Amino acid sequence: MSAVPAFLSYLQVERRMSAHTLDAYQRDLAALSQWCQAHGIDDPQALATDQLREFIAAEHRRGLAAKSLQRRLSACRSFYAWLLKNNAIDTSPAAGLRAPKAPRKLPQVLDADEAVQLVELPTDAPLGLRDRALLELFYSSGLRLSELCALRWRDLDMASGLVLVHGKGNRERSVPVGTHALNALQDWRRDSAGSGDKPVFPGRAGGPLSQRAVQIRIKQLAQRQGLFKNVHPHMLRHSFASHILESSGDLRGVQELLGHSDIATTQIYTHLDFQHLAKVYDAAHPRAKRKR
Repeated sequence: MSAVPAFLSYLQVERRMSAHTLDAYQRDLAALSQWCQAHGIDDPQALATDQLREFIAAEHRRGLAAKSLQRRLSACRSFYAWLLKNNAIDTSPAAGLRAPKAPRKLPQVLDADEAVQLVELPTDAPLGLRDRALLELFYSSGLRLSELCALRWRDLDMASGLVLVHGKGNRERSVPVGTHALNALQDWRRDSAGSGDKPVFPGRAGGPLSQRAVQIRIKQLAQRQGLFKNVHPHMLRHSFASHILESSGDLRGVQELLGHSDIATTQIYTHLDFQHLAKVYDAAHPRAKRKR
């Protein structure tokens, strides 16, 4: 009997992984199980390193992108590490295996003027106070979409200017909330009678606003404010991180604010910062421009 269902249950119950991440692991390990069945292997647990390498190679030949292959191999590594920890196998077949490198795509960000243009929308429109508070908090504190939707009023300490965020893997962190965001949240709380365990941004049924609803609303608001980029919640998080790093140069601080467990994830913003500096240099330095 395959150990995959037990592993997925462990991820859900003990690791408290999000439904999105759990679904990705399930798809990746289902692909591994199907490949094993097609090759006469009853259980992925019995795989050898050469066979796992052949599985990844077969997925590559099937046209799977490098990023998807990396995620698929990462799911396999986690599965075999769990088996090893539980003494179900002696060695991990994933040890030493590497997926093809994916080209690193830099995140798109709003510049400071565009960010201000977006968040300073009029509050006299229907749901204007809510929308203003939502945008201000996103840009002020760099929250993930899932973190913002899950936020309750009890998580906000208005007096201290802090928000308690429940991040990935149920890790908690406290993040500062800027003055403009605090003011917008105070206005929205008065208007919505928000308190205690109520969602900060409720949907029609009273529960938290759905992630999809927030994505659609931000796109609408960006267009209303004259920004015709593909603005989405994660772009506001990227913009927050990029602008903080550009001003402070404190990569570790940005890592803490974003809730990244690995600083390598945060380092992508140093590439953005360098890209910005390169543009400034090219525009300003008298010896930078090439002769035409």
